[in-house]
Amino acid sequence: MKQRIFNIGISIFLIFNITVFAQDKQSFEFNGQLSIFGSYSPHNTLAFFTGGRYLPELNYNIPISSFKSIDILTSANVYGSAYYQPFDSARTDADIKPYRVWARYTGNQSEVRAGLQKINFGSASLLRPMQWFNQIDPRDPLQITNGVYGVLGRYYFLNNANIWLWALYGNEETRGFDAVPTYGKTPEFGGRIQYPMKSGEIAFSYHHRTADTEDLRAITQYDKIQENRFGLDGKWDVVLGFWFEASFTHKSLDVGDLTNQILLMVGADYTFGIKNGLTAVGEHLISSYDEDPFEMANTSNISALSFSYPLGLWDNLGVFTYYDWAADNLTFSLNYEHQFNKVVGHLIAFYNPDTQTGIQQNNLINNFAGPGIRLMVVYNH
Repeated sequence: MKQRIFNIGISIFLIFNITVFAQDKQSFEFNGQLSIFGSYSPHNTLAFFTGGRYLPELNYNIPISSFKSIDILTSANVYGSAYYQPFDSARTDADIKPYRVWARYTGNQSEVRAGLQKINFGSASLLRPMQWFNQIDPRDPLQITNGVYGVLGRYYFLNNANIWLWALYGNEETRGFDAVPTYGKTPEFGGRIQYPMKSGEIAFSYHHRTADTEDLRAITQYDKIQENRFGLDGKWDVVLGFWFEASFTHKSLDVGDLTNQILLMVGADYTFGIKNGLTAVGEHLISSYDEDPFEMANTSNISALSFSYPLGLWDNLGVFTYYDWAADNLTFSLNYEHQFNKVVGHLIAFYNPDTQTGIQQNNLINNFAGPGIRLMVVYNH
């Protein structure tokens, strides 16, 4: 709680000190997203689930010149839900916390953003080795994720190459394929270089953090261990779309099989000329956790497929399936989406195994075990 208050205070301080320089031509914009949902999962003790989430967002723009401006964004996450079995038992949950709080300076070919923000990069869309800083679940139609506290700078060259540099502080959640949480009282830092190639691009990324290994006392005497992470990804669009992502993580001290981590993913997509157009996306991930670098002694394989087909101008049908080969676990989701004027409705039928590994899960989305059905209504203003 103290860490959260400290982080919020830093964000508000940054925004306040920037706004005092604003004199004219300022503009405010207020919008938000309200989602109401309910589901039924008969294999769970509390089979019924209902809830709602509101993400109000205030944007503040301060033009400096034709190519320079300052933008400020603040957004909250207001959430409430109830799990229950009628006439038997119930459990409720509610929270209000910051969702995004950042200030950004944009120049002609550069930008710097500071505060609670979303940092996202990489070529993959379903199985993401380079999901280093967010918690996006591919089954979530809203793609909701917690942010990270930090400073991100980007510079764009005229040939579309770009450089990213970041420094983070106060983030303790696990993200993506993190084996252990981050020790939030030490800075994290890293960078990324993206370079355009014929019909595509390639990128190299690096990140350094302090891993919190306090819960690994059975295999190590250390509470904190330095960790370096390296990533390589590329994407091309020729006859079909093709991409890959590779991530290698090394801890400076021995923690058994968690000392080194390798994630290798290849993927492709193609749109078939079937009436309105059927888009298929497929990805395969090979992962290994080993005591020695590049040993590849403890490998696992995961495959994912998604299909999207527009039934008409306002209707879309989406399918997502995910298979863990070692555990023989299948995840399946069928999403029928209908768009009204400002409201979008989702009717989702799903099946999740009791234990889900490899796929990103976060504390914002509830993925119940077994079969189930969910109804969600989303209003954007």
